[in-house]
Amino acid sequence: MSDTIKYTLDEEHLPRAWYNIVADLPQKPPAVLHPGTIQPVTPGDLSPLFPMAVIEQEVSTERYIDIPEPVRDILRQWRPAPLYRARRLEKMLDTPAKIYYKYEGVSPSGSHKPNTAVAQAFYSAEEGVKRITTETGAGQWGSSLAFAGSFFGIEIEVFMVKVSYQQKPYRRAFMQSFDANCIASPSDMTESGKAILKDNPDNTGSLGIAISEAVERAVQRDDTKYALGSVLNHVMLHQTVIGIEAMQQMEMADDYPDIVIGCTGGGSNFAGITFPFIGEKLRGGRDVKVIAVEPANCPTLTKGRYAYDYGDVASLTPLVKMHTLGSSFIPPGFHAGGLRYHGMSPLVSQVTELGHVAPRAYPQLACFEAGIQFAKAEGIVPAPEANHAVRAALDEALRCKAEGKSETILFNLSGHGNYDMQAYTDYFAGKLYDQEYDESELAMALSGLPSAVGM
Repeated sequence: MSDTIKYTLDEEHLPRAWYNIVADLPQKPPAVLHPGTIQPVTPGDLSPLFPMAVIEQEVSTERYIDIPEPVRDILRQWRPAPLYRARRLEKMLDTPAKIYYKYEGVSPSGSHKPNTAVAQAFYSAEEGVKRITTETGAGQWGSSLAFAGSFFGIEIEVFMVKVSYQQKPYRRAFMQSFDANCIASPSDMTESGKAILKDNPDNTGSLGIAISEAVERAVQRDDTKYALGSVLNHVMLHQTVIGIEAMQQMEMADDYPDIVIGCTGGGSNFAGITFPFIGEKLRGGRDVKVIAVEPANCPTLTKGRYAYDYGDVASLTPLVKMHTLGSSFIPPGFHAGGLRYHGMSPLVSQVTELGHVAPRAYPQLACFEAGIQFAKAEGIVPAPEANHAVRAALDEALRCKAEGKSETILFNLSGHGNYDMQAYTDYFAGKLYDQEYDESELAMALSGLPSAVGM
């Protein structure tokens, strides 16, 4: 039994602590920089945006951080999440590989996002916060924070990327069911939104734009904080309940993965499933191949630059060193809205730079094809984002078949597609296609990376 399992799981198999990969990295993460001074940020710099407990987790180097009991009490509603062996899929593919998937669609909002939403809402409530602003791409994060905010009596304001706001009405309805205010971004509620609409009234939005709007709204009131559903260290931390549980469940199956796969947008579900396994490897444990799968038309890890950049379009956020396509880059409006972010988690970026992650990119249609194949075998329709992980798992299983290898594959099925059926309706109607990003726009966005940061 690994040290991570022994320390973090209770008798109910529910994690009692999060795992912090920073403790096992061979070098400290690059400093986060203040957008005005270009100097390392202090806790005081971040306090207008985040609760102090979250700030402390963001900079922590402790290997394990205890999960508060009120958070565990809520997580217990759906955790531990099940891990399944995809025997019917193995048979369909006629592969000698063993395929397992960790299913995060059992949460109330249908994805992995409540793992951090509940924690962030709890820490905000502890500090007396009355309102939280945030952004959301496909709507999974906004749905999760709306759900979590209702448990702690906090008003939730969500800026939803306009193309997803239009594509995913059921996600909006879910948020509204928990009294959250969902606004299409860019909007006329903020100065940053107004400026973008003035330049292009038909702008379809991006997560970078929505972040600017949410941050701008957060700093306007003392009783308001901002919450981010991916990218930052504390979010990666909260999501490690996924991998911690998976490690024990694989042990119960008397197996261990040779390959671990997750889709990547900002990095949260990917870090959740992979970081505990990477941590074991860094401490001298078993090796594992880790695959990060992203959309080909927002190829942050495969085409982006590892550099300091802003997390938003309006340059309101601190600068972090990450794989980035440039904060001004607006990807095409494909259906996997949760993966339409210009940057990648600094920690995911760092472990990729250290050679522990193999990134790959897939076009939209190939991912939907894989999702349908998976649904026919396993009975679960994946979210469009999760289809990317499914695609890679299928490809690895077929590679094992071609090579005659019996490898063990584990992937994170980060959410179901029950609220995203319009995407499948469009797919079956032949309305989806593999959109190309504009190479010149990407070049322009990368050329606009902050020149004052020479690291």
